[in-house]
Amino acid sequence: MGGVEIGVLGPVEVRGDDGALRPVAGVRLRTLVVLLALDAGREVTADRLIDGIWGVRAAANALQALMSRLRRTGLTVEATRSGYRLVLDPERVDAHRFAGDPGRYLHLWRGDLEFPAVAEPEAVRLRGLRLAAQRSALTGNVPELEALVTAHPLDEPLAALLIRALRDDGNRGGALEVFEQTRRRLADQLGVDPSAELSGLHRELLQERRGNLPVEVSSFIGDVSTVDVLVKSHRLVTLTGPGGSGKTRLSVEVGARLPGEVWLVELASVRDPAEVAQAVLTTLGLRGQGVPLTRLREALSGREMLLILDNCEHVIGAAAEVADVLLRAAPGLRVLATSREPLGIVGERLFPVEPLELPPPGAGPESAARAPAVRLLLERASGFTLTSDNTTAVVRVCRALDGIPLAIELAAARLRTLPVAVLADRLTDRFRLLTGGSRTALPRHRTLRAVVDWSWDLLSEPERRLWRRLSALPGGAEVATAEQVCGADPDLLGMLVDKSLLGLGVDGRYRMLESIREYGLERLAEAGETESMRRTLAAHLIALAAEAEPHLRRADQLIWLDRLGREHDNLHAAVRDAITAGDRGNAATLVANLGWYWWLNGHRTEGTRLCVEVLAMTGPTDRADLALVHAFTALNGVEGPMGFDEVKCYFREAERLAVGVSARHPGLRMLTPLAAIYSGSPMLSRGVFGGAEDLADDPDPWLRAISRMLIGQVRLNLGEPAEVAEEDLRFALAGFRAVGDRWGIGFTLSSLADLTAARGELRQALVWQREALALLEVVGMREDLPQLAVKMAHQVWLSGEHEEAHRLLERAREYARDVGAPEVMASVHHCHAVIALAEGDLDAAREFNALAVRLIENSTFAPQFRAMAHSTGALIEGAAGDLATARRKHRTAIRLAASAQDSPVIAQVLAGIADLALREGDPGRAARLLGAADSVRGSLDRTVEQAERTGREARAALGDAGFETAYRRGAGVTMATALAASGLDPAPERPDRQWGEDDQGAGAPQQ
Repeated sequence: MGGVEIGVLGPVEVRGDDGALRPVAGVRLRTLVVLLALDAGREVTADRLIDGIWGVRAAANALQALMSRLRRTGLTVEATRSGYRLVLDPERVDAHRFAGDPGRYLHLWRGDLEFPAVAEPEAVRLRGLRLAAQRSALTGNVPELEALVTAHPLDEPLAALLIRALRDDGNRGGALEVFEQTRRRLADQLGVDPSAELSGLHRELLQERRGNLPVEVSSFIGDVSTVDVLVKSHRLVTLTGPGGSGKTRLSVEVGARLPGEVWLVELASVRDPAEVAQAVLTTLGLRGQGVPLTRLREALSGREMLLILDNCEHVIGAAAEVADVLLRAAPGLRVLATSREPLGIVGERLFPVEPLELPPPGAGPESAARAPAVRLLLERASGFTLTSDNTTAVVRVCRALDGIPLAIELAAARLRTLPVAVLADRLTDRFRLLTGGSRTALPRHRTLRAVVDWSWDLLSEPERRLWRRLSALPGGAEVATAEQVCGADPDLLGMLVDKSLLGLGVDGRYRMLESIREYGLERLAEAGETESMRRTLAAHLIALAAEAEPHLRRADQLIWLDRLGREHDNLHAAVRDAITAGDRGNAATLVANLGWYWWLNGHRTEGTRLCVEVLAMTGPTDRADLALVHAFTALNGVEGPMGFDEVKCYFREAERLAVGVSARHPGLRMLTPLAAIYSGSPMLSRGVFGGAEDLADDPDPWLRAISRMLIGQVRLNLGEPAEVAEEDLRFALAGFRAVGDRWGIGFTLSSLADLTAARGELRQALVWQREALALLEVVGMREDLPQLAVKMAHQVWLSGEHEEAHRLLERAREYARDVGAPEVMASVHHCHAVIALAEGDLDAAREFNALAVRLIENSTFAPQFRAMAHSTGALIEGAAGDLATARRKHRTAIRLAASAQDSPVIAQVLAGIADLALREGDPGRAARLLGAADSVRGSLDRTVEQAERTGREARAALGDAGFETAYRRGAGVTMATALAASGLDPAPERPDRQWGEDDQGAGAPQQ
């Protein structure tokens, strides 16, 4: 064991002799490792371990079970008189090595400590040692010192180190900002002034300043390093960007970093272009007679300085001339300009000032607080604090304002008088709302409207027309769309890009910031073009969607999914605009052509809502389109926001509307079997498949393939022999491969993998599951990826690759978080519970299964899943010895399964009840229930690990002959008789009866 090493200075890890990581899964197991490792080689009492792991008194056997899991990692743990001892040299634990020589072993820290509360004193000691070592090691290292000051904001020696490092790096502005932030924190949190050392540093910084740069009274949020490098390596740099993007403030921050003279020339108040040179002379304090530009050229020819020409856009030609003349005459001169468009002279390097980085949608407080846009809002909103209650509204505000600094500062001012949630709701009227700018700011920077008005007034009429028309496309536009829909040409587009009103992305799309787009929509309405633009855009997008729709079922589906994905925001806006305008015809046509895109590409919930809104409209509509809208409402809603009864109704109405128009779309010919499947129709029985069999000769090869896939699935649900269903699925797979539909290939492969795994052929099953998962990832089927990953994780675990299974479970969890549906996350929790139960970790199994049940208990979706979760809960309680609770949970599970009429689920629940029978001391009944499970399913399923174990133990108790006899007694049970056969039906038991093929109403088994 000498080679084993433990790391606790960050996420807990255990490495074996070969250096490979050993799995340490679960918070409790990691906590146990920490507590033992901190006292490696010494006894740790059981009381301390229990207190640290559970926080309350726990049963000794719980600790013993956890200790057994720990030993499986390769660690040696000895039981002592009153606790346990980790048999390991303390030097094999990173915390012990670090404590012995912090400077030498500082690199061993990998992240935050995972110490429990009982070990907090050790954590405090180690953190103190780390901070002292960092102070001595990081002198002059700006990035790491910045991180340290952020972590220890009241530590003045650290702040002094950072200020000196920034000053030595030429960043006087950054050094002044650190002083100001530290001074404010000391005053706000401790009520004290900075130390003499810190105050002295501040005075030194102020005395070094040359030029006229203002000392800012607020902190700067953003990154100046890239511009700093540009200015040092190029003599003319222009900061471009829309009004309010922070160009001026960035230029001042860059100037403050540079040595030598730095002069800021403010051109905003200059109205006559001829006065630009005089404005520079006045700023520099230069007097004299003659032509201003000539005088300026002579005065600067021998000087070295940085000249900042601020707000050039309204005098762009004159500013360009002054810059050009001075740069040619003065080799020591550098010019940094700010403008909404380039100066357009030789040697100019452009730097577009981008909006501040935004928090992701749905970010929590910690994630949101790291986003620069949120940091600026919090910095400028006096007395406002980010909390878990207001984070959602804060994120909405910052995202709605595109991260534009001026807009965020105006919003921050509003927070003095408006709750942030109200502000977020009212930003649809942003130009009226955001008016409270600084009294000392330029008039055009005091309101958001004034900022954008300034840009509008500088445009020609063709530029204004293109601006307002492009504003109708919230998702932006490619060149061809802008030309066809907006009447643009490349030159006009280039002009709006140069004036910072359009951005050209790396994907070739032109986009507007939301505030600029909202302004354009106002101007579009003023011009009376809103309705005509809506209809023009709708016609363009309908043509695109209609062209794409059949390709979504063919080999080139990825190309068309990508095209629709790029137009996603425009397509959905067009649907909503049609709904608002009462244009049912265009709305229905768009939805009819987008329904399968929504299904494939992870937009089912959003698509369902749009479908429902369209169906609530009145007005003329194409009958085939209307049938497809009903069909896609049901199809996308079945795994989304819709109740099962609603789904049935929509399928039935779609089927009715499709009569006479089914030739128009393959989806319309698929409605009869789909309606039968989702309504539990009597048309589904052995040999009858709701009409899917009638599609065998359909001219569409994709429809022929999907019909056979449906037939195979129905066979399995009805408990028909697996080999017959497999034949259907193989036919479907060949069909899908022929047409190139990755969705069909993936789903069929996954079903075949399940059948193969059930036979015990896990190697081949996993080959197919991996291919299926990869295909659906490529397609982008967000809603289905978690379930596929869950199935694969379980099969990987059964194959013996337990560490890989846990990694797959975490991958499934990430997929589920992305989807956001409770039922999807519940499936991940349930699989985790099943695996934890198989591993003997009953606490973890109970915890995860409880999470799953809580998420789906009130769901109308998939009662099969609820049945499986209750069955797993029963197995957990049975394993824990609480047979009364196990019986109660098994009863709930079998009732749910019987109502769902899904043979694999009923079979799994019956196998679970066999576990209860065995634990109650009745191996004969256990064997009969296993026979009943296989009878209902129509075949064996070796992936039900608990059933395999129950079978082995029942056979051992009964002998081979006795087991086979009892097993055969369950052979006549069907889905219809499963509830009674379970023995948990509340109807009176009939011990004199045995099960047989003719016993359709059989009650409880013979005891």
